[in-house]
Amino acid sequence: MPSANRDKIVEYCNTYLKVATFTDYCQNGLQVEGSPTVQRAVSGVSFSMELIRAAIRRKAQMLLVHHGIFGNDLPSPPQIRGVLRDRLKLLLQHDISLCGYHLPLDAHPLIGNNISLCKLLGVKKATPLCVGFVGDLEAPMQLAKFVDRVELKLDTRAQVIAAGPTKIRRVAIISGGSSFRFAEAARAGAQAYVCGDLKENVVRAAEETGITIINAGHYNTEKLGIQNLGKLITRKFRIPIEFVDIPCEV
Repeated sequence: MPSANRDKIVEYCNTYLKVATFTDYCQNGLQVEGSPTVQRAVSGVSFSMELIRAAIRRKAQMLLVHHGIFGNDLPSPPQIRGVLRDRLKLLLQHDISLCGYHLPLDAHPLIGNNISLCKLLGVKKATPLCVGFVGDLEAPMQLAKFVDRVELKLDTRAQVIAAGPTKIRRVAIISGGSSFRFAEAARAGAQAYVCGDLKENVVRAAEETGITIINAGHYNTEKLGIQNLGKLITRKFRIPIEFVDIPCEV
């Protein structure tokens, strides 16, 4: 079976995703060091015991995730206990490396979560907006039909604050916990804003701003980028990477 060097995989991903250009609240790249040789890997949205067990069953030497270990997972001064201790123990017992890519994978203009959502939902001529994008539908569309498209393409049940026009064309997309960026979306001319969460204080403000918010779920808006990265690594290093879908309604 073909194999690849762990550090070369990480170096390739770090360079491709331009991680050095991002300020993030996690380590982008290698987070836990396991086997230096990788024959197969497992990818997923979020680091969890279930995902680790999936990697063990598949005899993988690497876990590739969007949500890995974040700064707030460790107290200050650091202590490793509870959930994090149990995850790390199992990971290290099986010599599995953990690699995480957060904001760089949201923002990437070719394989990232947000440009992938634009392509999936028919948002054309997309230009950067924070770590997301704003662009236009090919033709004006009834809001209800666009929401149907979001739910169908992302296999989700969207939460909608319909504060904008009933017919839309300009759409902003920022995946994950980003509803607080609705004002930036509105300033970019968006009539509807697809995001991955909805905070209580955002609802009235969005209504007063006149922009529709479509919360398609944190998990469901962030599945595409990590799958694309896995395919890229497979093409480059000839090792199999299996995406493991662990559905989350949030």
